[in-house]
Amino acid sequence: MSVDEGGAAAPAGLSRRRVVLEAIRLADAEGVHGLSMRRLATVLNAGAMTLYHYIANKEELLDAMVDVVFEEIALPREDAEWREAIRDRALSARRVLARHRWAIGLLDTRTAPGPANLRHHEAVTACLRKAGFSVSMATHANWVLDSYLYGYALQAGGLSLDTPDDFAEAIDDVYLPQLPAEQFPYLSESAATLAAAGYDPSEEFLFGLDLILDGLEARRGQTGRGR
Repeated sequence: MSVDEGGAAAPAGLSRRRVVLEAIRLADAEGVHGLSMRRLATVLNAGAMTLYHYIANKEELLDAMVDVVFEEIALPREDAEWREAIRDRALSARRVLARHRWAIGLLDTRTAPGPANLRHHEAVTACLRKAGFSVSMATHANWVLDSYLYGYALQAGGLSLDTPDDFAEAIDDVYLPQLPAEQFPYLSESAATLAAAGYDPSEEFLFGLDLILDGLEARRGQTGRGR
């Protein structure tokens, strides 16, 4: 065990990477708002000032955490057709955000992006540009894809309806009792019909994603918004 300049003991093996990964583990379990350098130091069994040798402050910590999240998202494959590459990247991002829900509002809001963050955005933009999108249209595509991805991840995290059984149970126990048919005939009909049909809410992500990809393909050769 080493000792920092202030006399605080640092556990053997402590590193910047270990600090960041432990912060991610805490955020996954408890959310990011309660995360602090002091809390992190306690969990790592480190002196209160020791972590500042690795991370200057919480903002730098958040930047580093976000960069690890970007490391986990698959880059668009260079050997794939653009739709397939972007679709696979979106599916990978969806899985990663399901593990790290705290990151949804942080991925594209950091002002000091790390290397994985920049590498990821470079790869997505390169995929679109090589497919024939102009700079303007590639920018539009990035915005709409990420807005959909983050919005869906946020909504899905609040609903927690991952399977047809989850959906059917929620309809029977929560929603139908609040939807008397005489007041809400269409909502009541939709809920009952979908539950009986084994509706799978997890399929909605691909439905919306494919609509977006279809729309982007139709405008791929345009130079702007098509107006």
